[in-house]
Amino acid sequence: MGYFMYDVMGGTVDEPDSETMRRVLDGLAGADDEHPDVSLSHESGWSLSALASGLLLRENAEDDSVPLGQLRAVGREEVLRLFGLLASGDTAAIETLPWER
Repeated sequence: MGYFMYDVMGGTVDEPDSETMRRVLDGLAGADDEHPDVSLSHESGWSLSALASGLLLRENAEDDSVPLGQLRAVGREEVLRLFGLLASGDTAAIETLPWER
């Protein structure tokens, strides 16, 4: 299945490997109010957005019945792990986390 990332400036990276995901996530160091996050989206409609503050947002653009979820104080390595799970399509593992609604 396909996936892609948006970097902090809104540029698209198609099917990044783990090293590219790290570089895109490093771009959060230059985040500002206009460009606050990086995200990974899967063709299933699921996406994860990471903010420099440690906030991680989860949503499904294909299913309005799924509420936006958030986790606070998520470390860089955990974000990378979750991005990897989403890239592989393992949304079930992502859903086991204690998402706040």
